[in-house]
Amino acid sequence: MLQSSPFIIYSEIKLFMMEINLTDFLTSTLEALKAQDIQAIDVKGKSSITDTMIICTGTSSRHVASTANNLIEESKKVGIDIFAQEGKAVADWIVIDFGQAIVHILQNESREMYQLEKLWA
Repeated sequence: MLQSSPFIIYSEIKLFMMEINLTDFLTSTLEALKAQDIQAIDVKGKSSITDTMIICTGTSSRHVASTANNLIEESKKVGIDIFAQEGKAVADWIVIDFGQAIVHILQNESREMYQLEKLWA
């Protein structure tokens, strides 16, 4: 009988939990960080790069930047990998790629201008 190593079993469980709970974890963390108008959009079949787009609004460039930083920190604490991030220098629109989900944190003016919900809905 072939036995699996504890590492392989842990990795499989971690992957399974991430698939189920990544969107819930990200949206609840964004809520705790006081992001506004959080929307998770299922883009399976519409996008080849991710399964879920999460869009939310920050009240200022400082709030957008701190929300992004704290979301990344909290994700790393629970073992969720961040593949890329963009927009921190200006903090008008920050994108964080979690693989199965991409988070867009925008200031209100940018969110109204780009209307990502209409693009992906």
